[in-house]
This record gives sequence, structure tokens and C-alpha cells, in this order.
Amino acid sequence: MKKLGLYLFVLFFFLAGIFHFIFVDNFATIIPNSLPFKAAIVYLTGVIEIVLGIGLLVPSTREVSGKWTAVYLVAVFPANIYSAIEGIPSSINPVFLWIRLVFQPLLIWWVLAVSKANSK
Repeated sequence: MKKLGLYLFVLFFFLAGIFHFIFVDNFATIIPNSLPFKAAIVYLTGVIEIVLGIGLLVPSTREVSGKWTAVYLVAVFPANIYSAIEGIPSSINPVFLWIRLVFQPLLIWWVLAVSKANSK
């Protein structure tokens, strides 16, 4: 069951990273105007999500990748709060933007649970 949870999380995270390259403008809208180089930030975060997802698949890097993925999810949480408050991107149902906030702690728990090394 743990492997299935791992693979589902990786699939979700990898797709999220790919979406950063497909929907650059949508992701850029949730970055506050005070930050420059919005497209570059979107691409960078997409690369980070893909690399972390790959790291979760490799047994020797799984646990450290899981911890860094949790740190990453905490780091992007303010952007998700901003997105929900401002209702951006407008192409996404505002209810989803608020639901995403509720599920962020679950995602953090999920990645830590599936990436933790088995006790010996």
C-alpha cells in the first residue's frame, strides 16, 4: 500500500511540475506583482517538482527527497494562500483554490509517510 501511495504522489507531483511548463501564464498570476521574473519562477518551480518527484522514485534518495518535498510544499503555501484570497487564476473555480489550502497539510503528511525509510 505504501508503494502505491508513493507512486500516486509522484505521479501527482510530476504532473504538477509538467503543468508549470504548459500553463505558465496561469501559474505566473499567483506570484505577487512585487516579485520579478515571474515566468522564470514558474519554470524553476516546475523543475523543482519534477526533480523532487524523480528523487522520490530512487530508493537511495527517497527519504531526503521526501523531506525536501515537504519543505517545498511549506514554502509554496503562501502563494496558495495569496491565490485563494485573490481568486487567481480566474480560470480555476475559487472553491478549488480554498480546498487546496485544506489539503496542503495532507500532502505534506502524505509525502513524509511514503518516503520514510522502513524501520529495521
